[in-house]
Amino acid sequence: MTDDTLSSWIGKRETSHDRLSLELAKRIATTLGDDIPTADAPLPHLWHWAFFQEPVSEACLGRDGHPRQGMLLPPIDGKNRMWAGGRVHFHRPLRIGEPARRQSTITAVDEKQGKSGKLLFVTVQHRYYQHDRLCIGEEQSIVYREPKPATQPGSRPSPRVEWKERIDPSPVLLFRYSAVTYNSHRIHYDRQYATEVEGYPGLVVHGPMIATFMLRSFTRRFPQRRPIAFTYRGIRPLFASTPFHVGGHHSSATHCALHAYDADGPAHQAEIEYKENA
Repeated sequence: MTDDTLSSWIGKRETSHDRLSLELAKRIATTLGDDIPTADAPLPHLWHWAFFQEPVSEACLGRDGHPRQGMLLPPIDGKNRMWAGGRVHFHRPLRIGEPARRQSTITAVDEKQGKSGKLLFVTVQHRYYQHDRLCIGEEQSIVYREPKPATQPGSRPSPRVEWKERIDPSPVLLFRYSAVTYNSHRIHYDRQYATEVEGYPGLVVHGPMIATFMLRSFTRRFPQRRPIAFTYRGIRPLFASTPFHVGGHHSSATHCALHAYDADGPAHQAEIEYKENA
């Protein structure tokens, strides 16, 4: 696609509607090993990523399992697509069992030169509403990269953490998270494709799931604190059957730095801004 064609996608919008069903919330909880929620309870942080997934027939999927022509995102042939990071602002909780609306807009399309070749970054803004009240504001950064074998950096020191939790990402966990989020990207469940086509050493743990575990580690550790904003990014992938830890440390009176890391050091980073509950 030319620069003019790519820039023409800026401003494209899409509106999706969904009911935040208790049945799907139960499946998410079971997948992540969390308590089963009840009807009308607040939807736990970042579980909204499992909703608003438009159904796409298999005939419309590309080789990697992503929609070939995309509904909102531009169709980029010959490049691998990944979720690089984003920013989430929590205004008020989404409620389980209630209808909700998501308004999405492409706000930027930027091409950059990376170590492995040209990278195309697409920024998508999402706004989530219930009963016409803004509940969550979000920006997601999607990256398209050349289909070259993935390279892994050498070992680095583990980050400083004041608390941590161990995560054991089994292939079953990855498969079930793909199912509850309607994510058909084959790097998460098709080992042969992940290793032989995209060049990874194994199945890749979902970036959104890692972000969810990172934020959950904070809310478990500090249930009296209310997250206001959450910024996260992936540094390198983590893989199935290789344990990793999530945890964090205070960076100021209202902020914590969060980390996901394994024996080779940091893999994902995040920062959370919070307030004390009244």
